[in-house]
Amino acid sequence: QVQLVESGGGSVQAGGSLRLSCAVSGTPDTDSGICIGWLRQAPGKEREGVAVMHNGGGSIIYSDAVQGRFTISGDIAKNTVSLQMNSLKPEDTAMYYCAAGRGWAVAGTTRHQCLLNRHTLNFLGQGTQVTVSS
Repeated sequence: QVQLVESGGGSVQAGGSLRLSCAVSGTPDTDSGICIGWLRQAPGKEREGVAVMHNGGGSIIYSDAVQGRFTISGDIAKNTVSLQMNSLKPEDTAMYYCAAGRGWAVAGTTRHQCLLNRHTLNFLGQGTQVTVSS
């Protein structure tokens, strides 16, 4: 059973930075690999993907809303994944969840990739609040 524990949330003014960390344990050893990433949910809105990475390397995926401002990094094998958030905006205010899911086969290849959405990243941590004031 995958276990994910977030830390590092808080309050910051617009333009500031925060770093979230996720302690990962219990990841299965499968051919499809595992994807670890971040989802967020603002009040009254659906949970949405922020960023995701695959433990086998390959591309990292960001949502359009955070591309160029957020950076996901870490080593799943070493059980740590982080999200560096720069140039924060009030619309980034949300509960942030560390999330995990299996890799998805890339057609015609032996590689696997991650899909950034709440349906494919279906193991969640308890979440950490990020509040950005204007």
